Order: sequence, then C-alpha cells, then structure tokens
Amino acid sequence: MPPHAFVAMPFGSKPAADGQLIDFNRVYAEYIRPALEAAGLEVFRADEEQRAGDIRTDMFQELLIADLVVADLTLDNPNVWYELGVRHALRARGVVLVQGPRPSQPFDIYTDRKLRYSLRDGGPDPATVEQDRAALTAMVCASMASSTRRKVSPVFQLMPQLEQPEWRRLLLAERNEFSDAYEKWASRMEVSRQKNRPGDILVLAGETPVRALQLEARRTAGQALLKLKQYELALEQFEQALTIDADDKLSRERMSVCLGRLGRFEEARELAHRLTADHPRDAECWALAGRIEKERWAALWRQPGLSPAQMREAATFENAALEEAIDPYHQAFVADPAHHYAGVNALTLMLLRQHLGGDSDQRLIENLAGGVRWASLTAQERDRKDYWARASHAEACLLLAPVESVRREFSHMVAAANQDWFALESSRQSLSLLRDVDFRPAETAAAMSIVEREIARSTPPFAPRQVLLFSGHMVDAAGRAPPRFPADREGLAAERIAAVLDQLGVAAGDLALSQAANGGDLLFLEACQARGARLQVMLPFAEPEFIERSILPASNGEQWRERYYAVIGALAAEARIMPEEIGPLPTGGRGRAVNAFERCNLWLLHTALAWGVDKVRFVCLWNGGGGDGPGGTSHMYNEVKRRTGRVNWIDTRRLW
Repeated sequence: MPPHAFVAMPFGSKPAADGQLIDFNRVYAEYIRPALEAAGLEVFRADEEQRAGDIRTDMFQELLIADLVVADLTLDNPNVWYELGVRHALRARGVVLVQGPRPSQPFDIYTDRKLRYSLRDGGPDPATVEQDRAALTAMVCASMASSTRRKVSPVFQLMPQLEQPEWRRLLLAERNEFSDAYEKWASRMEVSRQKNRPGDILVLAGETPVRALQLEARRTAGQALLKLKQYELALEQFEQALTIDADDKLSRERMSVCLGRLGRFEEARELAHRLTADHPRDAECWALAGRIEKERWAALWRQPGLSPAQMREAATFENAALEEAIDPYHQAFVADPAHHYAGVNALTLMLLRQHLGGDSDQRLIENLAGGVRWASLTAQERDRKDYWARASHAEACLLLAPVESVRREFSHMVAAANQDWFALESSRQSLSLLRDVDFRPAETAAAMSIVEREIARSTPPFAPRQVLLFSGHMVDAAGRAPPRFPADREGLAAERIAAVLDQLGVAAGDLALSQAANGGDLLFLEACQARGARLQVMLPFAEPEFIERSILPASNGEQWRERYYAVIGALAAEARIMPEEIGPLPTGGRGRAVNAFERCNLWLLHTALAWGVDKVRFVCLWNGGGGDGPGGTSHMYNEVKRRTGRVNWIDTRRLW
C-alpha cells in the first residue's frame, strides 16, 4: 500500500497579513497534493473526507499514524499549529514544513527548514508552480528515505531519552476507519500465522493500511519463513523491517539468526555484538550471541563423512571457539536466572568442554545445574504445556542423571510436544550434537530413540522436491482481434507444456501452483496431475464468479467448464479462494481497487517462493506482452528469473 500523507493547512480563502486573500484550496489542489502524489503518497486532508462518522476523529488518527505530515505555515492558523504540536509531541520524524510569503518567521520554528512556494493573485504562481511542486516532491522523497534514527521533532531533539510511543498506543479510544481496517488486517495476519502460510503473510504484508504497520508485517513474515528454514527469504523480511525502524530489537535478533544459519558467521557475530552492547542486561541478546557462537563452533568440526570419534577429535582443537560460546550463554543466565534456555546451553557447553579435555570449574557446573533445574521446573509450574521448559529440564537430566531418569524426562518432554514436528526436530538436532562428539553415548542414545520414535508418529510438513509455478494466456473469446490464443492451437500448447514438464522431470513429490482458467492454466494442471504432482489451485474469486469470468468466455467455454470440474474434483486439497483466505481486495492510491488477477498471481508467487527459492520452476505460456504491474506474468517472470534464473517461457509468438 502507498504511504499516507496528512496535510495540515487552512481551508478555503483566508486573508494574509497584508489583507490579500489566499485560496488554500488552490494551494492544495495545484501545489501540495500533486507534489505528494508524484512522490508516491496517498494524500489525506480532513475537509476532503466524505465518509460517515466523526471527521475530527479520523483526522486526529491520520495525524498520529500518517507516514508524513505536511504543515502549511503561511498563516498563523491555530488549528495548523495545534496539529503540528501534536505530531511533534508524539512522533520523532515524518514532518515537512511549507509556507508561502509571510512577513516574519515564528520563533519556535525559526531555525527549522521550511520549503517556500510562490503566490500570485491568491493562488500558486503559474510561473513557478511546476518548480515548486518538483522541490516539494524531492524534499518528501528525501524525508521518506532518510534514516529512521533522524529526529525532526524539536521535542525529541531536545529530549534525547524520550521514546516514541509504540504505534498501537497511538490508536484512539473511539473506533474509526483506521482502527477498523487495522483489526480486519490483523485478524487475517493472525489466521495466516496460525496456519503457517507465509505466502499469505507476504501478500498481506504489502497491504498494510499504513506504513506504520509494515514493521509488524515484515516481522511476522520473517518469523514464518524462519520457521520453514527459508533463511534467505526471512532475512529479506527482517532487512525490510529495519528500513522502517533501524533500532527494532526483534528484527535485529532474527536477522542475526538468519545470518548464522546461512553460515555468514562474521556478519551474525557483529550484529549480535552490537545488540549486547546496546542491551547489556538483556538475557535474550546474550543468549542470541551464544547461539551464533555455538553454531560457529559446531561448523568448525562437524564435517560430512566423519565418524563420531573423528568429530570428537576435531572438536578437541576448537576449545577457543567453544569458550566464546559458553561466555554469552552464561551472561544471559546471570542477567535472567529464569532464562532456562540460556542456562542449559551454558551447562551443556561447559560439560562438553570438560568431555573434550578442556578446563572445567566443577563448582560452577554444580551451581549451573541447580539453577537450570530450578528455572525449568518453575517455568513448568507457570505453564504445564511449556514444551521448551520441559526440554531444558530433560536436557539437564541427560547431562548429569542416570539413564533411567533420562528416559523418564524425555518421555514427559515428547508428550508435551503434542506431535509438534518442528519442536521435536529442534530437540533431535540438539541431541545429534551430543551424539556427534560421543557424549554420554548410552544416555544420548536413549533420549534420541524416544524423540525419533515420536517424530515418526508425527506428521512431517510436506516438503516438495520442486515447486512448479504457472501463468499463461486463456483461450481467446469468439471474435477476439488480434488473436492471442486461438482455440485450434490448444494441441500445440498442450504438447509444449508437456515437453517442458518432462524436461523438468515432474513427478510425485512435486507441487504445482496455478489458477485454473481455461487455456494455459488447465492444460498445465492436467499435465501435472497426469504426472502425479500435487496440485494447489488458487482462485481470485469464489468459484461461480471465477467460472463466469475465466472459464466460459472461451469460444469453447462449455468444454473448458467440464475440464475444470474434472481437475477440481481430483484435487487432494481444496482450491483456495483468495477473498476467503486473505480477505477482499484492498484499495490502492485514492481508493482505486487492486486488480484481482494480479493480486492472485502475487499470492501464487509468494506461496511458491516460501517453499524455497531454489525449488521454484516458473513455466509461462505468454506472448511477452506487457506493462504488467506487480503480480502480472511479466512481474512473475522477472522475479523468478532474478532470484533463480529457472524460468521456462513458452513464447506463443513462436509457437504459432
């Protein structure tokens, strides 16, 4: 969604200091609004509002939430000064000041930069208005692109310890259009998060009611992708979140995790170091630093093909790296003795150092062991379903207790998982580290057996071998001129699509994503179905409307309807309907509705990419025509090509 700009200015005609009337409606229409729209913003001025309800409430909400406020200070209008004061008091940035000619400058903003515009006969000067608009557009673009750490408000400049309220605290008590839009959007985001559908989340992240929500949206998308181990895509989301708020702690933490999982340890370590410097008493930041160092230490000696004995020998030479992992975990547990995750990791690594022949402090180990037991047990008392508290307690038993206790605690732990495959897999990974250095082999084997047995009972998430994404032309309606996909060319198109799928080796275990329009879509789905691939059909409209708009218009539409029903009837998973899954079409700039077909293609693209960029194979039946916006075939082609290069373009200009 485009960023919002709120304009605080006088309305109608008002006398200047010299008595000359200024038509501020002309100033807005000819100067301010065109300049802001040229900068890509959606513009709001309270007197333009045509919605039912309290205009003052909507105005006040926009003033607080808007990405940018433009204040016209040509006159000493009390409403404008009041609105500017409210903005300066609650938001540190996002203000641009403009003014026409005036005899003196107000003292309070005497040194603030103000963009001047010229007037003639009570309106913008025709001789300079184009230049004035260009200057305002440039200033707005520069302001929007400037660092989020840059403070424009004199209140925040003079009070460096003052922090902006979280945007949720800026929601008014009285319901308004923004709060209604936010609640609907947030509800859809939460449903998508619970269903673990990052493709849905990525679409919704681009449809936030205002830019202020994008931080939350990008965080949510990144978390979903991180859970799916799509670290490159998750990293992109956290990087985008940090362009909105460079100091956002959660995004910085998750970005460091992504970098570590991608093996970019030096970048991850530097980011974690800055976090602990900025938050020296924050246990989560110290635990994150320990996690990065632990992954780096393990990567130094865990090599494919080595036996546990060989890995143990290699690990004995990495004592310095192991020490760098122990210290931040220990710091985290000291900062927060309830942080059982940090405590059990510090204890585990200390015992591994002892196991590998390094130094050990038995008293510290005993103290840590008692602390971890206390922290994990009290966490379980607070929440009996806390899997991670049970996991910490079970791991502490594995480190020190006899095998019978290990079996008992790990049995309790897997029961608490409630067949959560991701949680169980995380525990299996922790145990594999101990197994690889031959630590307490009998106890580790007993724990691993219990966890792997429970994983076998759980349903692992479907992981396609490759993801086929399709976009293509529909069969021409009768009399279309010029022809694009004539009905008598269907056989040629089907043969070419089949050849591409055979070249890609499409088979069971693959996933095919497409709409189901007549022509290219259905030919692709039929061919994938015949090869045993799993189909996921995603429709931009409810089925009756989709059939009316995308099946029947073909010159042989009735035949295509029967083929549509045959494909849909054989699906293992029901077709997903866009309005039901991610809500109705949002509006773009100045209330224009987003194109449903483009939004659906964008939904398909994000859903495909969320499975892993390296798995995506894009097939398109296309004449290369374009001007497509986001979500069009051209956009899908270029996006997949940019990321992977794995595109298969069936050029209809050459095919027939």
